[in-house]
Amino acid sequence: MPKKIRLGILGGGGDSLIGILHRVAAHMFDNYEIVGAVFSPDHQESLDFAKEIDIPTNRIYPDFDTLISEELKLPESERIQVCSVQTPNFLHFPMAKKLLDNGFHVICEKPMTTTYEEAKILRDAHQKAGTVFAVTHTYTGYPMVRQMRELVRSGALGKIHKVDARYYQGWINPIIHDAEKRKSVWRLDPTKAGISSCMGDIGVHAFNMIEYTTGLQIKSLLCDFNYLYQDNVMDVDGTVLIRMGDHVKGVIRASQVATGEENGLAIRIYGEKGGLVWEQERPNFLYKLSDTEPLQVYKPGHAYNSDLSLDGTKLPAGHPEGIFDAMGNIYRGVARAIRGAEFDPGEFPTMTDGVRGLNFIEATVASHKSGNTWVTLD
Repeated sequence: MPKKIRLGILGGGGDSLIGILHRVAAHMFDNYEIVGAVFSPDHQESLDFAKEIDIPTNRIYPDFDTLISEELKLPESERIQVCSVQTPNFLHFPMAKKLLDNGFHVICEKPMTTTYEEAKILRDAHQKAGTVFAVTHTYTGYPMVRQMRELVRSGALGKIHKVDARYYQGWINPIIHDAEKRKSVWRLDPTKAGISSCMGDIGVHAFNMIEYTTGLQIKSLLCDFNYLYQDNVMDVDGTVLIRMGDHVKGVIRASQVATGEENGLAIRIYGEKGGLVWEQERPNFLYKLSDTEPLQVYKPGHAYNSDLSLDGTKLPAGHPEGIFDAMGNIYRGVARAIRGAEFDPGEFPTMTDGVRGLNFIEATVASHKSGNTWVTLD
């Protein structure tokens, strides 16, 4: 086994859900070792958290700039190789940009930046740096999502006609109806979240899933948002009509006020030969539909699956795998890329996916604000 990759962490401390997801994923294949971090803006909190999870405190820095400057003083054989950016959205761009400018590899939470212009600047910095950059669209790591991608690529559905992706959650519902509460959530603060809440947080996952699984790019869209209250400037619900070609169309439905929903991401792809259906809350089942054959059900771990799917399967068939495993697959692919090993392009979302995501988010906002008109993506 090659020496472990030296990993730095930015954010993700305390009871952060995304923090533990990244840490477990990083440890899953024994590819990484956390050697430095800024878990919190409060240095003492960072130190306390490092002790709690048994990380040495000598490289727990008071702030991000100190992490960069101190790490660069270390020999290349000792300094952090890759940093995982797990902070609120508004910090993604400045942190990722400085990391790239100083030669670090980057694993970045989505959305990659808060504006499309920032995303393009980051793309230029990445091209100049020549390092590895991954965006954690976690759901691409599920074995059955990867199998879906490979089935489409193999021509199993024939020509694609229609795509329907939805991402329904209800978590903002108890907050949005209280004027004081909705002022206190950073997801509803454009200075921290960017120009979109619902589409920027979860709709972009549905967008990414469509392009990842179909291999097609969305060319134009028409969007209608719901804000619920006049004083709320952030979308909490939206429907997007999409065009991927003259005769390839679909819809993205996303909501944070779908009462009672938990994490309802699902995608349906229909082609001339059949259809495919996958749901995140039942991730081990991929359904293949046909007009002429019985319903087929694909499950992880079986030899009939593609190499990409099997590479992301850690357990024998019949043992459920979930969100931690999906993120672990992304970290595994990044490790291969950092080490210069051969890897499949489907193993982790890249800078291109991050830029496309911001293009999508801004296009949805522009479409709604222009009176629900069609907007072309770059």
